[in-house]
Amino acid sequence: MSEPCRQPHAVLDLASRHKKGLKIERLLGLAPTSEVIRILEIGTGSGGIAGYFAHHETLKCAVTAVDVVDQRQVTDGFEFLQVAGTRLPFADQSFDVVITNHVIEHVGDKLAQLDHLHEVRRVMASDGVGYLAVPNRWMLVEPHFRLMFLSWWPHAWRTPYLRWMRKGDRYDCEPLQMRKLESMLETTGLAYRNMCLDALRATFKIERPDSVGNRLLWATPDVLLKPFKRMIPTLIYRIRPL
Repeated sequence: MSEPCRQPHAVLDLASRHKKGLKIERLLGLAPTSEVIRILEIGTGSGGIAGYFAHHETLKCAVTAVDVVDQRQVTDGFEFLQVAGTRLPFADQSFDVVITNHVIEHVGDKLAQLDHLHEVRRVMASDGVGYLAVPNRWMLVEPHFRLMFLSWWPHAWRTPYLRWMRKGDRYDCEPLQMRKLESMLETTGLAYRNMCLDALRATFKIERPDSVGNRLLWATPDVLLKPFKRMIPTLIYRIRPL
């Protein structure tokens, strides 16, 4: 990692982690099987997502989680290892499912981000699948510091802007824009499918099933929603080894 003293930004709300686990399950199309599903969660935070899969009622999962700090509120049912950077202490093709949820923006510069993706590709089984989520650089409100337009500025201006707005001392995140992320996935040998619209629909169906927004999203064809993909706050991809 190019910046070893980066701040933890884990979401510790366990109720939201359960919903996120359900959304990941649906977006990856995970289904009961006779085989145990080997799952790796990178950047486990509270442990809520790892716990969701570890205690799943119908999926048989062997869950491993890693993080650079231990902030777990859920600790049982899965193996946890503390790591020092982007390198993962596992053999090649060790996992059927790899989850990297809002991690890549925290690992460092572009080289560190590429190394993170290389490691995801390395430990994923040849027929495995992964979930990748990262804040969109062009999101209106930056989610870590709750400040409008923070990630829109050139990199050198972000920390001064953060300080000027009295929201923090240092901006240590690297959100990505869609084309740049897709180029990095191609470079690291990962096939991908943009799941932003699917994820938006899944979020509303799980969190606001009776809302007007949910009904509108499911009634609107993809062709009418595609122009807005670049504006969706979170870029979400289903990934596989090439």
